[in-house]
Amino acid sequence: MSTGSNRIKKIIEQEIERANGILRLEPALVARAFIPPGRRLGISESQYELGERGGICERWIGSTTRADNKVKVPDEGLSFLCIESNERITLKDAVEAAGNLIMGKEYSKKHKGLSRLAKIFDYADRLPFHIHQMQRHAKLVGQNSKDEAYYFPEGIDMGPHPETFFGVHPYIAEQKKYDVLLPHLVEWKDDKILQHSFSYQQNAGDGFHVPSGTLHAPGSALTIELQEDSDVFAMMQAKVGNTFISKDLLFKDVRPEDKKKYGEKIILKMVNWKISGDPFFYENRHTPPILIEGSKSSAGEEYWIFYNTTKFNGKKLIVHPGAKYLTKDKGVYNILVWQGKGKYGGHEIEAKNINMDELLICHERAVGGLEVVNTGNEDLVIFKFFGPDINRNIPYLKKHEN
Repeated sequence: MSTGSNRIKKIIEQEIERANGILRLEPALVARAFIPPGRRLGISESQYELGERGGICERWIGSTTRADNKVKVPDEGLSFLCIESNERITLKDAVEAAGNLIMGKEYSKKHKGLSRLAKIFDYADRLPFHIHQMQRHAKLVGQNSKDEAYYFPEGIDMGPHPETFFGVHPYIAEQKKYDVLLPHLVEWKDDKILQHSFSYQQNAGDGFHVPSGTLHAPGSALTIELQEDSDVFAMMQAKVGNTFISKDLLFKDVRPEDKKKYGEKIILKMVNWKISGDPFFYENRHTPPILIEGSKSSAGEEYWIFYNTTKFNGKKLIVHPGAKYLTKDKGVYNILVWQGKGKYGGHEIEAKNINMDELLICHERAVGGLEVVNTGNEDLVIFKFFGPDINRNIPYLKKHEN
């Protein structure tokens, strides 16, 4: 271990001891240039627009992942710890230097990092039709795959187009007529590629599980997303509303030699056609909240909201006004406070206050259990985010097949 890592480990060790196993995190705001921001992230109006970088459209939560934008900004996407000594240390560096303290000894032996990314994405319009590369394609450009899942939180404006396009008409996959999409990629002039897909309404308090390689165009609802730690994609739609999408984004995560050899057709080789052409796509990917057995009491309850995979998963915790709720988990996780105020393991928390709504719960504190107190007059709503293999007792959707 280097001198720098030893120094960071010592600082983290002291901070974990001082804060009793709970680390406060700074918000990580991420710019995107392809669609204007939806302006629902709770930051000041002056913060949204960033010139050639675009606008602040996403907030990454408990992030050890760097944003991969055309205009590079040092450490964009990475979460920083709020440390009493005011040291500037990213969560990524903290995990690399003190993984055993944050993730637990046994877990850190098998996992190099937290390996998940939670975010809020907030766009003024629907996102372009696109895919995230599967592992065999992502690794060609030194990246990871990007399975992801969505939850549409209650109590916030859904935007002008609260419906998501998923997949393609089943005949395209069944008859291997993949090239029906090719003219839209070659001509790159409009949004007519969507005619080959289906749209599904985004309902508050609902969600979807979306493996990498799935064709999709997320709607305008503000979305809580949990995913693998990656920022790969291939945008496949040339125009959204009045906004033209740079064709560079079609080939963002394609090797130059593959682009030269196959042209636009290389993207069709990266699609998971089995999932994208599934005639039971809704039944196999729709993930409504599931009450966690044994969690409900007079004080509150917990629900699975991200499930159907061990790559990542997540819960929604509700604590009623004036109540105290005891919660215990299997390993390290981070939280976002969505509604209300209170105390989480003794730490002050408050929704809609970006300096008080994000915590990382280290392994030892998580498995030992902690008390959540609602000090407000409305339900305290908290989202919990877990990385791979922490929770094994998760629900799976019943598989529907022809």
